[in-house]
This record gives sequence, C-alpha cells and structure tokens, in this order.
Amino acid sequence: MELLSTSLLDWSRGQFALTAMYHWLFVPLTLGLGIVMAIMETMYVRTNNEQWKRTAKFWQNIFGINFAIGVATGLILEFQFGTNWSNYSWFVGDIFGAPLAIEAIVAFFMEATFISIMFFGWKRVSKKAHLASTWLTILGATISALWILVANGWMQYPVGMEFNPDTARNEMVSFWSVALSPVAIDKFSHTVMSSWILGSVFIIGVAGWYMLKKRNIEFARQTMKVGAIFGLVASVLTLFTGHNSAHQVADKQPMKLAVMEGLWEGKNGADLVTFAIPNPNKKWDNDEKPFLFNLPSLPKGLSMMSYMDGEAYIPGIKNIIEGNYVNYHGKAEPSFEEKQLRGKTAIQALADYRTAKKNGDSNAAQQFKKILDDNYAYFGYGYLNSPDELIPSMPNLVFWSFHLMVYLGGFFILLFLVILFFLYKKTLENKKWLLWICIWSIPLVYIASQAGWIVAEVGRQPWAIQDVLPVRAALSALSAGSVITTFVVFLILFTGLLIAEIRIMLSQIRKGPEVEADTNEIH
Repeated sequence: MELLSTSLLDWSRGQFALTAMYHWLFVPLTLGLGIVMAIMETMYVRTNNEQWKRTAKFWQNIFGINFAIGVATGLILEFQFGTNWSNYSWFVGDIFGAPLAIEAIVAFFMEATFISIMFFGWKRVSKKAHLASTWLTILGATISALWILVANGWMQYPVGMEFNPDTARNEMVSFWSVALSPVAIDKFSHTVMSSWILGSVFIIGVAGWYMLKKRNIEFARQTMKVGAIFGLVASVLTLFTGHNSAHQVADKQPMKLAVMEGLWEGKNGADLVTFAIPNPNKKWDNDEKPFLFNLPSLPKGLSMMSYMDGEAYIPGIKNIIEGNYVNYHGKAEPSFEEKQLRGKTAIQALADYRTAKKNGDSNAAQQFKKILDDNYAYFGYGYLNSPDELIPSMPNLVFWSFHLMVYLGGFFILLFLVILFFLYKKTLENKKWLLWICIWSIPLVYIASQAGWIVAEVGRQPWAIQDVLPVRAALSALSAGSVITTFVVFLILFTGLLIAEIRIMLSQIRKGPEVEADTNEIH
C-alpha cells in the first residue's frame, strides 16, 4: 500500500510539473511580447511611421499564436487541482479559489474583449483606440498573472486564514492579507519582470536572424533597439525584485534558501556561493564536505542578500532539522521532532474535537479546540515521518537551477549592453558572432525562466502549503495507473501543441513583416 501511494504521489507530482512547465513556456513570452508590441505601436502612433506599424503588427501576430496555446495549457493546469489534488482543494479551496476566480472573471474578460479589437480593429477604430486596446490586452494578461501568483504566493506563505474544525477547512478571514502578502507581491513582480527579459531576448534573437539573412534590416534595427533597451531596464528591475524575493525566502522558507545555496551548517555572516559543485553524498547527518569543488565565496554575501545585515544568522539544513537556534527576529526555532509532535497533537486534537461535537460534549470540544489552535502552526508536520522529508527530494537540482538562473541573468545584462553599444556604433549588422549569440540566447532565456520555477516549486517541497499541508496529504484517491495514463496523454498533447506553435511561428518569421497595399485607417 505504501509503494502504491508513493507511486501515485510521484506520478501526480510529475503530471503537475509537466503541465506547469509546458504552460510556462508560453506565459512569459505572452507577458514579454505584450509590452514590446505595445511599445512599438506607441512609437507608430507618435511618429506616424508606417515601419513602426509593420513592426508592431508582426509581433502582435507572434503574440496571438503564443497566447492561444498558453490559454489551452493553463486551463488543463487549473483543472488538476480538482482531479489530482482534491484533498488540497477541499482543505484550502475557500482561499485558493478566490484569486483564481477573480483571474477568470476580471482578467480573462479583459483579455478576451480587447484582444479582438487589437487583431481586427486596425481599420475599424482610430489609432489611439487601437493603441488603448493593445495596452489593455497586455494589462489583462498581467492582471491574470497577478491573481495566479497571489494564489501561488499564498501557498508559499499562508496568511489571512483561520482553520474551521467543524468543516476541517481553512477559511479566508482577510482578503487583503492574501492579496497584499509580501511574498505574493514580490513573486508577481519578479516573475513578470523576468518575463520581460524573456520577451526581449526572444525578439533580439529573431532580429539577429534577419540581420544575418540581410532581410528587413530596418525592422530588425527597430526590434533590436526596443529589445535591448527594454531588456536592460527589465534586468535591472529583476535584480531588485530578486533581492526582495531572496529576503522573503530567507524569512519565510529558510529550508529553501539553505538548499538554494547548499548551506548545511548555518552561521553568522554567511557567505554567498559564487561557483561550486555540490557533493551528492552530502547528508544533513554525515560529515561529508558540502562541495566537491568551489571557488572563493563572497564574504557575508548570503547574510547581506537575505537581511541587508552582514552579520545576520542564516540557518543551514542541519540547523533547521535539529532546531534550537534563534532566527533573525529573535524567535527560538524548535526541532523537527518537536514540530512533528505538535503536528500530531494538532491532528489528534481535531479528531477528538469532532468526536466530542458529535457526542454533544461542548466542554470537551472547547478544550480540544484550544489544543488544536495552540499547535495548528505545525499541523502539516504531523504527516511527515522523518526529518529527511523536510529537505526537497532533489536539493542539487534546486542548487543548480538557482545558480544557473543567476549566471544567465548576468549574461543577458551583458548581452543587452553589447547590443546597445554596437547599435550606437551602427555596426551591429556586421557582427555575425554577436548575431549568432542573440539567436542562441533564445533557448538560454527559456532555461533561465524554467530554472526560476524549479527553485520556487521544487525548493518548497515537501509542502503543498508551507508548514500546513504536505504534498502527500493533498492527493486525490486515484489509482496510479489513471495518473500515468493522463500523464502520457498530456505529454503527447502538449508536445504536439509546442511543435505546432514552433512551426507556425517559424513560418511567420520566415514570411516576415508584411507591407500592406492599403494602409488607410481611421484617425
């Protein structure tokens, strides 16, 4: 039975990861291209230069292709909460469902309304009205991302809720605590701005191809200029939001931070890893070295990144499990065993409370409710069996994903600066080596984007909801075979959609921006 449940858990996690990672191939390009095409159309309205119009329309076509397939994968992703994770949906549906409902009612309505004007209204509405529809389309897409990331941020840091023992569900008590959670706001800002980088790298890669082919040079120059400037601004903003996110992770999810940095033993003034190769044999309870190889670290860099305090104490993986340390806010942290005991106490108190209520013993019910309330902060630990479960199952994947994301982020900043330098020198078209780098940067920026989500989601395991509900307790009562079947179906379906999108986009790119025979439109 344990083997079967493990298989179900692994395949359910795998299916959700598959869907999420495929979906995230489309979302950041939608968010990034949306701003780019809006900027280009703004330039057209301001200058009345038809070349800007052709450039804007070209990127709107690419946006539309990507947007449509992103919607399809997103719908399947949301359905999985009710199919594969019904215990999760029952336990926190009152809270988690609210942002998703707002996303569907408000944001998706905006997108569906204005995207039709954007694509079909060039000769039917005025320039300014069309420009407004373009900006409102990407605003709708961004608002959609906001509410989805609010929901995800709440999973990372559950606030604004109260557990109702009568229904065995968490209920929202403060909508604004959920919506304005610092974790959610930082997650939204960092995710959207990193998507702007992806959109910028994508368009300069396509523009680089045109320059190599010596085609549509004016279009390519315009695209390069907008992409490099916008990408550089987005990179600086992403650095800032990334720093804020690191602080939130350090404060709310210390295990994730420790795994990101390969920190097994905590210390005051913790150093920041520059480059290292983790030791796969390292465990929290052995004396193996944490790294097989490492370059000199940045002294006190991790403490500064986390709390802007070079002497701040950063707990390592071992410390978090063993407890008995004082965190940055002066609170003594209990060990895993203490948290596990309190979690089991909370679970038992819930069962006793419901029994007492059923028997009509209100005094006993109130006593058990107090025990539950006193220990509920560690409710999820009662479902864990060993301290090893507190550590993400693939810590080295989290470590490499985090550092790869950082390295590539630095590379993109350099790339944008070099492009702007040669644009200023008016020699970019002759730098074939740089144009090839632009093209090959497209897969690299997707790797960086996926790596960020690996850090966010794999790094918070074993939790579906931090400290409250582990993934193993969130499952639906399904057979592993049914999940395996749908996994294969989704893999085939999503791969087919991805191949179709790539083929359509490549066809559109080879065709290039169109020169219209009739450019008359309403002014």
